[in-house]
Amino acid sequence: MVHQHHHHEHHFTAGEMVRDIVIGMSDGLTVPFALAAGLTGAIDTSAIIITAGLAEIAAGSIAMGLGGYLAAKSDADHYVSERKREEQEIINVPQIEKNEVIEIFEKYGLTKKDSTLVTESLAENPKHWVDFMMQFELGLDKPDPKRARTSAFTIAGSYIAGGFIPLSPYLFMPSARSALNVSVIVTLIALLIFGYIKGRYTGSHPIRSGLQTMLIGGLAAGAAFLLARLIS
Repeated sequence: MVHQHHHHEHHFTAGEMVRDIVIGMSDGLTVPFALAAGLTGAIDTSAIIITAGLAEIAAGSIAMGLGGYLAAKSDADHYVSERKREEQEIINVPQIEKNEVIEIFEKYGLTKKDSTLVTESLAENPKHWVDFMMQFELGLDKPDPKRARTSAFTIAGSYIAGGFIPLSPYLFMPSARSALNVSVIVTLIALLIFGYIKGRYTGSHPIRSGLQTMLIGGLAAGAAFLLARLIS
């Protein structure tokens, strides 16, 4: 009796949306946390910190979302531009393009003869030929046409969600100093959990990622608080 062992490969490829959430949430947790801590070092009125915090969250989410939109739009424009260039090259200099394809196949271990045969077959379909060059010569995948808009809303929404975590204690406690103590505990726990989840999704060590994320956020808030205390 032959026993068949099923081979399960475990690979993780961080999706674009996951990366956008990481970008937005990382800054959303850290920047408003540092701002609130810094202001608390100078004043003890939660109302002022809430106003400043909400303004920062609004401005930060718009800026981050716009940055994500422009980055994704730039990637899409770059892809279109490079594709047009490749389409012209297979018309104007087809032999040079064929030689490039042959070199790519040879890098994968195919013989010169086999590489030439496959290349000639591929060249019979211009669209597939260009698709091949875009992916294997330039390393460019066709972007989602909705990517720019989705990226903008995902980053902005993640920033807002992250920003309300350190700010939330100030909404219920009139004393900023008292609210800061709660904010520190809540935000450090959130940073730890977020860093752990980020590590799981990005393939890095989850515990190390969680501790690093918490340490960076804590240092940023601590520095802002001490600086405000020194100035005031």
